Amino acid sequence: MASLLQIGAVLVSGALLLLVIDLVRRRKLTEEYSIIWILCAAALLVLSLWRDILHVTARWLGVYYPPAVLLLVLIFFVFVASLYFSVVISGQRRQIESLVEELALLDQRLREAEGNRAPDR
Repeated sequence: MASLLQIGAVLVSGALLLLVIDLVRRRKLTEEYSIIWILCAAALLVLSLWRDILHVTARWLGVYYPPAVLLLVLIFFVFVASLYFSVVISGQRRQIESLVEELALLDQRLREAEGNRAPDR
């Protein structure tokens, strides 16, 4: 029989998965960024449903306390998500800098064009 902790873990993992899907449905989260969250929630759900995977992985890694493997998996996913979002933010920063430079050049051209235009009478 499933323990209360396992039932809670399944409910939380399922709720996280449903939340991500709902955010995508309401267009609060793009599909591009939802993939990593769906993978994290699915991995948590799988580990919550089949605790044997956790025990086998713990034995394979030489970890004596299987829930520590779950923590290791969570830290890994947080690391991957942080790295991915850092790459995205860096790309957006380059785009913003390029757009600011382009806007400044267009503003300069507009001022020059207005300065060269003869006044209307």
